[in-house]
Amino acid sequence: MADSESHLYGEDEDEEMPMTERDLADDAQWKVIQKNTFTRWANEHLKTANKNINNLDSDLSDGLRLIALVEVLSGKKFKHVNKRPNFRTQKLENVTMVLEFLERDEGIRIVNIDSSDIVDCKLKLILGLIWTLILHYSISMPMWEGEEPTPSEGGPTPKQRLLNWVQSKVPDQPIKNFTTDWNDGRAIGALVDAVGPGLCPDWEDWNPKNAKKNAKEAMDNAEKWLDIPQLIKPEEITNPKVDELSMMTYLSQFPKAKLKPGAPVRPRLNPNRVRAYGPGLEPKGNQVGAPARFTVETFSAGKGSLEVTVLNPKGKKETCECVFNNDRNLTYSCVYVPSMEGEYKVIIKFGDREINKSPFSVKVEGAAGDPTKVTASGPGLEKTGVIATKRTYFEVFTKNAVPAELLSDIGNFSSVVLQFTLLHITIDAVKIVVASGKKEAGKGSIDVVILDPHGRKDTIRPSISPVPGKEGTYLVEYIAMEQGLHSINIMFAGQQIPKSPYGVNVSPASNAKMCYATGRGIQPKGVRVNENADFKVHTKGAGSAEVKVHIIGPGGVEIKCTCTKSKTEEGVYECVYIPLKQGQYIINITFGEQHIAKSPFKVEVGPAKTSKIRAYGPRSGGGCGQPTCPLHRGDPGRDLELSDFLLRDPPRLR
Repeated sequence: MADSESHLYGEDEDEEMPMTERDLADDAQWKVIQKNTFTRWANEHLKTANKNINNLDSDLSDGLRLIALVEVLSGKKFKHVNKRPNFRTQKLENVTMVLEFLERDEGIRIVNIDSSDIVDCKLKLILGLIWTLILHYSISMPMWEGEEPTPSEGGPTPKQRLLNWVQSKVPDQPIKNFTTDWNDGRAIGALVDAVGPGLCPDWEDWNPKNAKKNAKEAMDNAEKWLDIPQLIKPEEITNPKVDELSMMTYLSQFPKAKLKPGAPVRPRLNPNRVRAYGPGLEPKGNQVGAPARFTVETFSAGKGSLEVTVLNPKGKKETCECVFNNDRNLTYSCVYVPSMEGEYKVIIKFGDREINKSPFSVKVEGAAGDPTKVTASGPGLEKTGVIATKRTYFEVFTKNAVPAELLSDIGNFSSVVLQFTLLHITIDAVKIVVASGKKEAGKGSIDVVILDPHGRKDTIRPSISPVPGKEGTYLVEYIAMEQGLHSINIMFAGQQIPKSPYGVNVSPASNAKMCYATGRGIQPKGVRVNENADFKVHTKGAGSAEVKVHIIGPGGVEIKCTCTKSKTEEGVYECVYIPLKQGQYIINITFGEQHIAKSPFKVEVGPAKTSKIRAYGPRSGGGCGQPTCPLHRGDPGRDLELSDFLLRDPPRLR
């Protein structure tokens, strides 16, 4: 007999569990299940031989059905068969011939089973023999391409190999055995759907309490569309005393199963993977008459229809508009307008089933605040300066904020927040006095929607959080993922605030710290008045962005600097400026609005100096037409000896 057996045919002797007399009784549940399963398994194979086993105890005793079964399994024919075994000796000859064939020709180890045990109808040993055949022909044989017929020395046992295969098909299920882990019917549903995608797409939603119903649905589909006979029945697989060998026998059919054409597959639908978020679903912050907006994301939930029901405090439905955005996350934009104070219920269903956290309880308070009294400012709202893939921010002020009409009057001072009872603002020596009480927008929630250059609203998800210690102030952070014009929509109590939407032109992603500058024009010393101070900016490998040079001379005077892209060096910009006064110059070099390495540079420009040294000779003019030319230098103001110089290309004089 084979070594891989449980109960009376355990895989390892030290794995055998002590059995009570009840377990060993002929009518023990595991033994009944095993007998039924082994009989069905044998009959499935005997169909091709037009034979059948009704009683496993006695139907193998004459050896004829056993011979037929082994012939089907091995694909070989026995020549000398007692076809009418009326005598015991003839029966023994038939059975002995089969056992010897299995050991000699098939290499199957038969342990503690004699031909007389089969002839004498000893069920325990007959079950052992059938299990040996199952183990060899159904479990140990190759189950998928590339697998060895038998495990190599020290490799996994057939039981371990089958369990590994099952676990690889249903990694989301914690399957560790062939008994209790299958009792609720969900595991077999998961396996059927893994082998035949779409046969049991909803197995994750099955109620474990409906174990028999779950198992029946899965096994019926497997039998009809995967050609997997029910060697074990749903009521047996859900029995706490289910037999391990019977389960292995049934499951061993799955690795070779193929989905039949025309199978009624259904798309996987998982409402638990639907996400719903937004101010309109928050427990607090919604007001009467203010649009309550939220988003439903269905990307990983499969194909299904969305249904949203909004119930007011009186239990009556209120209109909720949902628009499918047809974006990559398959989102819906939803909005409803509460008509009364109290607790609202928002019920969200996908594929006729409620999603996670539904129904949402939303407490609606009194009339909404005034969005015209809300302002916003910060680098994340500036027209330029935002860099792709870099985090930026802005703040929204709903209390004690500078009125919007004032901000528009004073120009680009929106980044300045003044909290006041009486304002005194001086601009260009003109005093503007604004008498005002504290400006409060009232009740309402902040919502921010950012549209990317393609008009998509699901690619950027800003985070909104109150600023500690600043009542009515909210910090909004976001990361733009690509360059181009973005639209920042800021809403309070469901309405756009003044100046919203903001147009923000996002610059390409770049790394200014990978850029560097070289040359005399950025050195601390060595530059003199009225000289060409040149330098180079190296940007290779730093991404795509604009190089800008801003130079401030003595007295805060801005100095013109010319920068051109090099025609010979990749990623290099050639820059030059001419200092007009002695003193300190500040050289600001930015790449994509960010300072490059070591910028700003401080340069001490020295006084102008006129040299009395003059150079003359053929090479200093048009050339002498020879590889080398004599060149003389002299100082008219001093007695110097003339020296001959030989200059080789390229000559350079200063």
